[in-house]
Amino acid sequence: MITLCMDTSHKHLTLSLIKDDALLASSMTECFKQQSETIFPELEVLCKEANVQPSDINQIVIASGPGSYTGVRIAMTIAKVFCATKDIPCYTLNTLQLYSGNHDNCCVLLDARGKRAYFGKFNKGVAIEDLGVYTLDEISAFITNEEVLGDGTLIGREDIYVDLAKSFLDLKPQWKKVENIHLLVPEYLKSSDEYLVK
Repeated sequence: MITLCMDTSHKHLTLSLIKDDALLASSMTECFKQQSETIFPELEVLCKEANVQPSDINQIVIASGPGSYTGVRIAMTIAKVFCATKDIPCYTLNTLQLYSGNHDNCCVLLDARGKRAYFGKFNKGVAIEDLGVYTLDEISAFITNEEVLGDGTLIGREDIYVDLAKSFLDLKPQWKKVENIHLLVPEYLKSSDEYLVK
C-alpha cells in the first residue's frame, strides 16, 4: 500500500510517501504562497527518490486546514482530482493536529493574521478541547505548562515545527476517511471574510 501525504495549508510544503507503515521519502520546505508552483516538481523528485510511479499510489492523506485560504485548497484539489480519477481513498488530518505530531500535552498555534491564531491543545495527536481562532492575548492565557508548537514567536516563544512528514505516519490512527471525495471541503475555522484581515 503506497500512500501520498500532502500539506500545503501553512508556510511549509510537506510531502511524504509511505509504504505500509514505513516512510519511503519525504520533503518539508518552507515556501509560503509558493506551494502551487513548487508542489509538482517536488512530487516528481519524491517519486524518483522512492522509486514510485504516480500509478503506484493507492491512497492520499492531506492536511485539511485550518490555514491559508488558498493554501489549504492546493493539496485538497490535487487529492480530489487524483482520488476521483483513480477511484482510491482519501483521508484527512486537521492541520493543527498534524503540527502537534505525537507529542504529549502540547499546544499548537498557527498564524491566522489580525493578531489572532488558530489554536488547539493535543495529547498524542488527539485534541483535548475544541479547536478555534483566538486572539494572541487569549492564547497566552490558555497556555499553562504545555509545550508550545508552531508559530510560537507570535506570543514571545520560539517557533517549533515537528517533522510533518513523520507526523503523517505517527498519526495514522487519526486519519479520517473521506466518504465522498466530491463533498470534501477545507476546515477554515473562520469565515471567508475574515481572511481579508491583514
